Amino acid sequence: MTATITIRPLQRAELTMLWSDPNAEWTRWNGPYFYDQLPTQTDFETIIGPRDWLIRPRNWVITRDGVIVGSVNWHFVDGSLKRWLEVGIIIYNQEHWGEHIGRTALTKWLTHLFQEETTLPHIGLTTWSGNMRMMQLAEAVGLKQEAWIPQVRYWQGQYYDSVKYGILRNDWQVQKD
Repeated sequence: MTATITIRPLQRAELTMLWSDPNAEWTRWNGPYFYDQLPTQTDFETIIGPRDWLIRPRNWVITRDGVIVGSVNWHFVDGSLKRWLEVGIIIYNQEHWGEHIGRTALTKWLTHLFQEETTLPHIGLTTWSGNMRMMQLAEAVGLKQEAWIPQVRYWQGQYYDSVKYGILRNDWQVQKD
């Protein structure tokens, strides 16, 4: 039986369930993004969660048969100009890695963003050369590699490359049709 994968906004009652352990396996693959640290549970539940998940949700949850297993998100690389949109995805529990949940969820997220959230001509995704699964996922959903910037991500004592993917609205539409 095939699992049902959905993406949707977080419900207020689910906010306390969503905070993630800063030592969770997925955080190792989130990678070297300028020393990003996960917030404390209190900060997440009182500041970050309400702002980013409930008020103006730039994060949605991924469910597998109704159970939250991950999240998708968007952010503007150029800040307040709001002309350069990038996305991200996390599958929280490594037991679900390899089940193609990410492929289904990211496809739905990109479709939603292009249809409902933005009129921008391009959406991107940036990862690092140490995260082969994310690179494969980007290509599997139809994103094209647009840049490979060597030795700019420092993580756990080693330099990695930054890898940028993206797709134009017109190309996404043709691909989906």
